[in-house]
Amino acid sequence: MNKTPKGDDMAITADTIDHVTLERLVEAGAVRGASIVGQPGGWGVVIQHGMTERVLAAKRGAVRIFRKFETLVGYLKGIGIAKYQVDASQFDPVALKTDRKRTDAAERMKNAHEAAAYKGWLTQQVQEAIDDPRPSVPHSEVAAEWATERAALAKRTESMGR
Repeated sequence: MNKTPKGDDMAITADTIDHVTLERLVEAGAVRGASIVGQPGGWGVVIQHGMTERVLAAKRGAVRIFRKFETLVGYLKGIGIAKYQVDASQFDPVALKTDRKRTDAAERMKNAHEAAAYKGWLTQQVQEAIDDPRPSVPHSEVAAEWATERAALAKRTESMGR
């Protein structure tokens, strides 16, 4: 049997399992056990199934780290794993406060607010155009008008270049 990955070993393992696969294994009764492994910054999970052990991965493929033990317990219980072993030997509660910095979060939130404001403005502009009582201008008329405008600009550009 494989040695259960601990601490730094969890971060570099290639043997991961995703949420969907884990759910299917639990439903099939193929999960032999689970180990919660503490490490700097949170808690990881090692799932034992068949003759292998795999570390739970996040959506992007990296090892999933739960910042709070309670969240991890709720996650495991929610998918049907109620018994597990806990190894807190590598857990560092100080790292929870200092290890993870999200300098990009403020920028992301600012961009999200700007996008929401733009969407609101655009929706208002479209609704005002729909509600406008003036008659619509046919596309062919607008196209002909712009063709004349483009031709005049092209003629002016040619005369400036010579």
